[in-house]
Amino acid sequence: MAYIMTTEVEILQKMGKNANTTDFDTTAMTAANLRAESIINCVTRNNYSDTFSTDNIDVKQILSDFCSSFVAIEGIAYDMSGFTSRIEAEDMINVLRDSMLRAMMILKNQNTVTFINGA
Repeated sequence: MAYIMTTEVEILQKMGKNANTTDFDTTAMTAANLRAESIINCVTRNNYSDTFSTDNIDVKQILSDFCSSFVAIEGIAYDMSGFTSRIEAEDMINVLRDSMLRAMMILKNQNTVTFINGA
C-alpha cells in the first residue's frame, strides 16, 4: 500500500524479517503513518501532505525516511517476541529513531526550508 509520504514496502524493509506483520498489519501501519505525517506537518509548520506530489524528489525521500522509520518503530515495539532477543529489537528501534531525528533536524533547518521552497 502507498501512503502520502511513504510506502508499505519501505516500512516492512525497516521493520525487518522478524517483525509481527500479521498483527501489525496494513490497518495499523496506516494509523501510525497518519500520526507520522501529522507530526512532520506540525513540527515543521508546513503541510507536506498537501504539497507532496509537487515536492522535489530529495525532499520526498527525507519525508519518506521519517515516516517509514516512525511506523517501523511502532511495528517493532508492538510485538518484539519474533526477534532473536529484545536487544535486537531495541537496537533496530534506536537506529530508526536516529534516522527520524536526522530527518526532522534537516526539515526544521531554515536553510533546508529555503532549499525546499526553491527546489
